[in-house]
Amino acid sequence: MADTSGQAEIRGIDIDKLAKGFADEETIFKKFVTVTPTSAREIRWYSKTSGFLTATAPADIANVAFGAQPFVLEQSWTRTTSYVRKYFVESPILSDEDIRDSDIDILATNVRDLTRAVEYKVDGRIWDILSDNRTGVTNINWLTCSGAWSGDGTTANPIQDIMNAKQKIRADGYNPENGILALNSISHKNLLSWLINIKGSSIPAFASAKLETGVVMEILGLRVTVSENVTSNFGLVGDAKTACTWKQFTPITAVSVVEPLIGTKIRIAEEGEAILHDGNALCLLSGCGTV
Repeated sequence: MADTSGQAEIRGIDIDKLAKGFADEETIFKKFVTVTPTSAREIRWYSKTSGFLTATAPADIANVAFGAQPFVLEQSWTRTTSYVRKYFVESPILSDEDIRDSDIDILATNVRDLTRAVEYKVDGRIWDILSDNRTGVTNINWLTCSGAWSGDGTTANPIQDIMNAKQKIRADGYNPENGILALNSISHKNLLSWLINIKGSSIPAFASAKLETGVVMEILGLRVTVSENVTSNFGLVGDAKTACTWKQFTPITAVSVVEPLIGTKIRIAEEGEAILHDGNALCLLSGCGTV
């Protein structure tokens, strides 16, 4: 006897493929960092202390006397241990009858929303690591913005703030070009308002192009990404792929737990941890504004 569409979707492989598809749809920080597998829940890793190696006077790299021994320079690394985190959620039991004759696809709806719930938490964790938790920042560059990006054009200069952030990254030996500018929806809105309403007359080609699309896709060599996980009043500039790695112990995985003749529940999990090993490839923007 052929399966009904509802019964066919109960199969675990279909549920897992569905979850992975929904995870791929989300715009999440995982897309901008390096993702590598890990076989252990305890992760030992090393962060590089500095970018360019420089000599301290009277030592120097340049204009060394002929026949002299070279001065010794050494990069330093800090050893750290991190532990995998588990993100885990499940649905209530969805009755066989509801699965088979409900007007809405309750299986797909539950898989989608549960997957998004897990990915949103993973996204938030990666943001916390990328932004060095935004309190007592020591592992990444940071700067205080010229003023709240409120779109009033009085004190704020987002372009100068972004370029200052890129300069800090370059000074530490990293290339910020083609990196990201991570904003939340409020600072993104304010940046667009400043660019189009305040400065649009001075850069009309930019203003008209952005009015057509409605979204800043790239600015100053940076890809703009908007996420509600970006904490209000903060933004981030830099090369997230160089700076951070998501160590994946278990990729997003969905299974169906079947109670014969009763129903099915959907269970979704992901396990991993974000590792910030080259923090100087990033710069935190503080004071972007909340209105």
